[in-house]
Amino acid sequence: MHAENPYCKRYDLNRLAAHYADLKNYLVLNPAGEATIDFGSSKAVYALNKAILLADFNVTDYHLPQGYLIPPIPGRLDYLLYIRDFVSEKLGMDVDAEFRGLDIGTGANGIYCILGAQYFKWSMIGSECDAKAIGIVKANIQATKTLEDRVQVRHQTNKSFLFKGIIQSGEQFDFTVCNPPFHSTKEEAQRGSRRKLNNLEGTSNTDELKLNFEGQANELWCNGGEALFIKRLIKESVLFKDQVRVFTSLVAKTDNLPKIEKQLKKAKADYHIVPMDQGNKTSRIILWWFDSETE
Repeated sequence: MHAENPYCKRYDLNRLAAHYADLKNYLVLNPAGEATIDFGSSKAVYALNKAILLADFNVTDYHLPQGYLIPPIPGRLDYLLYIRDFVSEKLGMDVDAEFRGLDIGTGANGIYCILGAQYFKWSMIGSECDAKAIGIVKANIQATKTLEDRVQVRHQTNKSFLFKGIIQSGEQFDFTVCNPPFHSTKEEAQRGSRRKLNNLEGTSNTDELKLNFEGQANELWCNGGEALFIKRLIKESVLFKDQVRVFTSLVAKTDNLPKIEKQLKKAKADYHIVPMDQGNKTSRIILWWFDSETE
């Protein structure tokens, strides 16, 4: 994890539970006798991440209905820390400067907007095509005054576009973030969930814990999966290269990198890849930009 990520070490679960008492209901002991939670339980994972938001990010309240993706905050914060480092170095900006960011597909959890606003004091815009998800994330933003001041959520009414209709004329952004749908079909998403469940030891009832890996359709899968979604991002980013300094996306599947790099070269974009390791999970960030002399 990033050296500045405050969650590099074990969670202080007792401290977190003091901010959200419901977390106490999910504390268990691991074989070494240390307090932990059942990471296969959606309710336990939700309680942990809500406690983190309340304890460490000055969020007044937070609610995420069952069936939406539960954001693992340490990994999401890692993404933003790496973006901060890269953008500040590339643009010669102070790391403590107030960046302006755009989250493509902010979802019901709105986690990148919340972390960007509360941890970094950035100005954030979140885009989302699901009207119900927008209602959920707006309610969470309105619950915390500082979020209301720094975060705006916009409805993408045309699913054919990602940036178009969201980035307005004359607007400027320092960066964009995106956690693209991972799978290409619902069946593929279900197979992936089963693999994750099988890799977890000591989990609780399967019918309950599987919700930890569920989400609404546009959160988990799309036609063409991750690779095609990122290729769409790259193609459309060319139209907004004068309004965004650095475009970024998570890339979960290593096998997708050659396709993505090919599209970046076709778009005549410069790019950089940042590896991310979090526990047993390996991912990476792809960052791309268009220099002024690039035609």
